[in-house]
Amino acid sequence: MAWQCCRQSTALLRLVVSLPISPDMKRILPQSIVLGRLRAAGLRPTRQRLALARLLLENGNRHVTAEQLHSEAHAAAIPVSLATVYNTLHQFIHCGILREVVVEPGRSYFDTNMDDHHHFFCESSGMLQDIPGELVSVGNLPPPPAGAEIRRVDVIIRIRPETRPSAASA
Repeated sequence: MAWQCCRQSTALLRLVVSLPISPDMKRILPQSIVLGRLRAAGLRPTRQRLALARLLLENGNRHVTAEQLHSEAHAAAIPVSLATVYNTLHQFIHCGILREVVVEPGRSYFDTNMDDHHHFFCESSGMLQDIPGELVSVGNLPPPPAGAEIRRVDVIIRIRPETRPSAASA
């Protein structure tokens, strides 16, 4: 079943996308690297999964909506339905290739950065920006309910452009 992933460490998965690139340089990942990532995650490398994984991963860490990825696929002449994009993204999440960031009900971004980090979310533009994990300190967490454990804490800091007083009101 496609949803079953191997239990290998995600360290191998992170290693493949940790190649340094400059922000203005587009990284083209060889098909073999994308193929290796899918296989390491326990996913059968179908043509559509390979194509979507390449679109997601070849530009370094980023945040993308399913609709944005669907548009990118069509622009790249990759025939894929929006439902297939959603299904593939959720398979990638389940296998540790992506992380879903829900910023409000019905609005999710898919994050290729699997390192420890948090986010700024600009409410007016919808932009999501990474914050290194070591810059956020979370303390005094309540104990989890009986039979549960805390797996991760995700912090989303909502921001908006500063409002400055107009010259007329000064």
